[in-house]
Amino acid sequence: MAHSIDGHRGASTINAAARTAITWRGGPVTASTGDVLNVFVSDLLPAETPEKWAELIAGLTHGPELTRVTARIATLAEVQELCGARALGCYRRNEIVSLGEVTPEADSTPEEVLRHEYGHHVAFNRTNAPWRAAEWGPKNWASAAGICPRVSRGEAFPGDSGRNYARNPGEAWAEVYRLMDERKAGVTTARWPIIAPSFLPTEAALAAAERDVVAPWVANGKAVHRRIFGTSARRVWWIPLKTPLDGELTLSATVPKSGLHEVALVAPDRRRVLRRAQWVGRRVRSTAATVCGQRTLFARVTSTGPGTVTVRASTP
Repeated sequence: MAHSIDGHRGASTINAAARTAITWRGGPVTASTGDVLNVFVSDLLPAETPEKWAELIAGLTHGPELTRVTARIATLAEVQELCGARALGCYRRNEIVSLGEVTPEADSTPEEVLRHEYGHHVAFNRTNAPWRAAEWGPKNWASAAGICPRVSRGEAFPGDSGRNYARNPGEAWAEVYRLMDERKAGVTTARWPIIAPSFLPTEAALAAAERDVVAPWVANGKAVHRRIFGTSARRVWWIPLKTPLDGELTLSATVPKSGLHEVALVAPDRRRVLRRAQWVGRRVRSTAATVCGQRTLFARVTSTGPGTVTVRASTP
């Protein structure tokens, strides 16, 4: 059976007692890029240096999270003391533990393990509201990979590093990051040994993963739409809402004092009503919904009175 990268501890636990018992050398290291990284190497790896590993980490596809990381490079036995049986590495809150030796007991190279764990570090330093990026993956990739619909169908299990490790999107993200960075580095093996084949990334998913690293999503987009309704009979105004990413969508409509005004969020087929806006003020209706795989939705305003309707949309 193949080793998991993170073992049953997943990306949540590093054994503090074992970390204290191991003797390390290293500390702040300035890489050739000018970045200062906190890197430690076990004394049981005399041929390895903190400087070598700082260069490897600085060379990964990264954003500003790079200088927040602390990396500990250890032997396989030490890694499994720190991370759990059968683990090759683990991650928690800006700290990486990673394999530092080539050994026949491990079915992954040290470089593969390091890239995987750095993928967890990227996710920890990204947002995917209303979900945790560390468990669901960052927003661009999670949307491209259909994580929300998969979770809804019972095909993905965020945060499950036990029996459903192979279908844990947080682990899938870390492997996608590894493949993306390997490709940029000219590595063409494209191994996919530990995660379910259904998560093997498409070209679009790989491109989305790179965006999550170098140009991540940080907040919803805002748009304002206005229309003046005349004095004639009932009117319907359709507003297309582009939703390229999954997440929270909100609608707020300011309507005239007179007449009847209904505001609804409607599915892509323009028939199924997902949410009807409710009064939150004398002239304001509001609603919210979770975008989960729909790439276009519609706001529908139905009015029987004259005046200006202003719709504000917040979309991921």
